[in-house]
Amino acid sequence: MGANTSSKSPIYDENEDVTFDHFEILRAIGKGSFGKVCIVQKKDTKKMYAMKYMNKQKCVERNEVRNVFKELQIMQGLEHPFLVNLWYSFQDEEDMFMVVDLLLGGDLRYHLQQNVRFEEETVKLFICELALALDYLQSRNIIHRDIKPDNILLDEQGHVHVTDFNIATVLTKDTQVTNIAGTKPYMAPEMFTATKTEGYSYAVDWWSLGITAYELLRGRRPYHIRSSNSANEILHVYKTATIMYPAAWSQDMISLIKKLVEINSEERFFQLSHIQEFPYLADINWDAVLQKTVLPGFLPNKGKLNCDPTFELEEMILESKPLHKKKKRLAKKEKESNKNESSEACQLQKNLESIQRDFMIFNRENGVVFVRCWTATGETQDQMHFQ
Repeated sequence: MGANTSSKSPIYDENEDVTFDHFEILRAIGKGSFGKVCIVQKKDTKKMYAMKYMNKQKCVERNEVRNVFKELQIMQGLEHPFLVNLWYSFQDEEDMFMVVDLLLGGDLRYHLQQNVRFEEETVKLFICELALALDYLQSRNIIHRDIKPDNILLDEQGHVHVTDFNIATVLTKDTQVTNIAGTKPYMAPEMFTATKTEGYSYAVDWWSLGITAYELLRGRRPYHIRSSNSANEILHVYKTATIMYPAAWSQDMISLIKKLVEINSEERFFQLSHIQEFPYLADINWDAVLQKTVLPGFLPNKGKLNCDPTFELEEMILESKPLHKKKKRLAKKEKESNKNESSEACQLQKNLESIQRDFMIFNRENGVVFVRCWTATGETQDQMHFQ
């Protein structure tokens, strides 16, 4: 996918917006419901990143623009060793772009599909690292709402990083979080019983952590729940099913997971202090974990890319608007006049113009955030904020 480039690094004005042209596209590595991910290299610094790009028209058609904007807003305020951190955000006519940390160890779902069974000590460290990430999010009043193996990436040393804040939400004193959001097999019981007067809180992420830990150890989840199951069916499973714990597991690990998947959210482990005070984790040096000096027992394969190779084939062969042909496509589009004046086309154009106007440009480099603000006259002003 990469294009031929000069051996000399191009020189960019540090005050100009980072754009698609600042990156060399190397290869596709993943896709979601309305976005794809590729490996890129910034031309001037030669640093490698992952770039998620989301087609504007598809986002409008699927009513996902608000979620994209919310994800951007949340990620701009976050930076942590066990998160996938945002570096840049920008747009062009077709797509919205998010440039984030590149993690080459693959996601935990990929490794489960490769029949990896993680050792107990490895999962124990994963739980500690993820607990630190969840504690950090709680300190920012954020509920992730989609903790699962698919959204946990490994770096080359095997440390975990939480990604995908697409359905994350900010908890405030004045509002209750009551809407159902997430992936059903990982969703806590209280998410299905929430009402306008009694919502749910951070404990739902710790439930998801417990389900994930169980799955990493056993290769399957503790409850047989499908995405097609109704809320009542899922609640019935929680009330009637008994979690089976293999005899080979230590009683300490079983006790920890039981405290994470406690049906009663008030009795569940739902904050870092609960984890830290648990006897099974008494030997953990939490400062060392945070500094990543405690090495995981599982090391991702460095000899290959830890992702499904079909992503690359789909981008090259099946994708109607491949990323590596974007420049030619946009140049051609600019020359052509748009003759479609139907009401649907006009409404779509209005929505696309709204995205163009309201999109948040972001640049973490050198500790500076550039936020594009729009004045009442429609003119743009770039405000610079120091982190």
